[in-house]
Amino acid sequence: MNDREEFLIWINNSLVRAERALFNGDAGPRRSTWSDTDDVSVLGAWRNAVGRSELLDAFDGVAASFAACTDYAFELISFDVSGDMAYTVGYERISAMKDGVPSTFTVRSTQVYRREHGEWKVLHRHADTMA
Repeated sequence: MNDREEFLIWINNSLVRAERALFNGDAGPRRSTWSDTDDVSVLGAWRNAVGRSELLDAFDGVAASFAACTDYAFELISFDVSGDMAYTVGYERISAMKDGVPSTFTVRSTQVYRREHGEWKVLHRHADTMA
């Protein structure tokens, strides 16, 4: 199996599970998919964060807004792997309760990843909701 195949397996398993958990109100799995270093950042659909401390606060805030995720799908548009770096571009399609109201929406996301100690971790996310 090559690096691209291994990366896609990680995306379709670990990352997708973590995102579904976030929209079920649990930020824990998402925390584990992100780097523990301080060079992390989010330009998010709901909140921005720079540095690990702000990042964790942002994850907790987003998770507190969501519950009862009935659907999460990641439509991968483009990706590449180059050594220990990778990126993805895609659409996240989500159905969940947001602030107590049933919501279905699509988020455009671009993420940058780094392999740390043999495991993929997210470093940066840029996302926005589509009208």
